[in-house]
Amino acid sequence: ASPLCTQEYLCSRQPPAPWPLRSKMDEEVNQVVDGIVGEFQTYEDYLDSQISATDLYYLEDEDLARQLVELGYRGSGETLKRDEFEARKKAAEVARMNKLRAAPKALASANKDVTGYAFLASLAEREEMVRNGKLTTIIFIRDKNHKGQEVSGYIDYAHRLKTENFEPYFERKKKLMPKPSDLSFYNWETQTSTSNATPNFQVIADNEAGLLFKNKRDRKVINVDPKARPGDNSRRIELHTHEYTQVVLYDHVTRRKT
Repeated sequence: ASPLCTQEYLCSRQPPAPWPLRSKMDEEVNQVVDGIVGEFQTYEDYLDSQISATDLYYLEDEDLARQLVELGYRGSGETLKRDEFEARKKAAEVARMNKLRAAPKALASANKDVTGYAFLASLAEREEMVRNGKLTTIIFIRDKNHKGQEVSGYIDYAHRLKTENFEPYFERKKKLMPKPSDLSFYNWETQTSTSNATPNFQVIADNEAGLLFKNKRDRKVINVDPKARPGDNSRRIELHTHEYTQVVLYDHVTRRKT
């Protein structure tokens, strides 16, 4: 027999813990480590928690006391290594941010009374579907601005929802109006004209068909000519409301192209 196969060697070789037991032990260790990471803001704070008043009295040096704890010469139990602490801290922050992003966001129109305001009621009705990407809506508005100039434009509702707080609109503290940064904008008095692509739509200026918007998700084209069909999976809704001179909504059900 090999000389390694002695009673002394065999006794020194502890058999590994059964899988369920090891799994449970690992889980308990992870819970302890996560608790440490959650309790202390920095690794230095964690080291300081392991230093006693007696340690500081004899060592007379806080940095030295920290080094001894980090090396495992002081403190209770096995000291958590700096790189593991920082890795766990980073992972915990990533998990926290992901949880915040995944949390359902309150609708801007929630608990807002839009009775008697057909336009705001229509926006409120669409808000959730537009936010979750099931629907895109292009809003055409024609009205006078604060200078009394007639302006008109096409607004990507989803893009505005992501870039603006809509609560003041639903509370009627602000009035939604076209901007030069929207899909399309025209000031009838100054004859200023702009057009811009958004994350959802590409603007197509066609000499024959007029203004067209191509949905970037399913590549379908929306035709805003009132005399033409709006296009596949799209519908045109003209609202009759006291809120604006003219309002038209173009709803497009988005189906990702395969």
